[in-house]
Amino acid sequence: MAGRSGWEQVMTDLVAERGVNLTRYAYLLSGSRDDAADLVQDALVRTFERLLKGFTLDSAEAYVRRSILNAYLDDGRRSSRWRATAHLHVTPEERESSSRLTDARLDLHAELAKLSPRERACIVLRYYDDLTIDGVAGALGIASGTVKRYLSDALAKMAVALTDDDDTALQTALALKGPDHAE
Repeated sequence: MAGRSGWEQVMTDLVAERGVNLTRYAYLLSGSRDDAADLVQDALVRTFERLLKGFTLDSAEAYVRRSILNAYLDDGRRSSRWRATAHLHVTPEERESSSRLTDARLDLHAELAKLSPRERACIVLRYYDDLTIDGVAGALGIASGTVKRYLSDALAKMAVALTDDDDTALQTALALKGPDHAE
């Protein structure tokens, strides 16, 4: 479009071409469509408020993804006290599922919600973003041994809750990649 500066065009293209993927990524981290939309919007504002020149679509996406991850982790730190007592204040709603896949996805979603923000981030980066252990470590700014510990702890917690019938639940649900595939 005529009259747009370089960064405005990059932001427009980023939202148009990769906005859905960014929202899915944020959804996997946050577990909520509303929170995912907020994370993406905040990340876009943080990334483009500086009016940086020389952004390409790929570099802008990398900055926005990192901003989404940072915002999620920051929020996780702030809300950890609330999560420890939230179950005392709210009665969980029971819903019947119409299919085994939906049940597995809901089970997986519930188990992801029980993980600490770092464990959840490691699971999402490793299995959704398909990063290597070193890639996850680099993205989070922690040692690869720490990533292995978080992954091991998270998978152990999830394995206890998910039955043997749901062995492929993690791969199946993550393969669907996001809220657009929910029922």
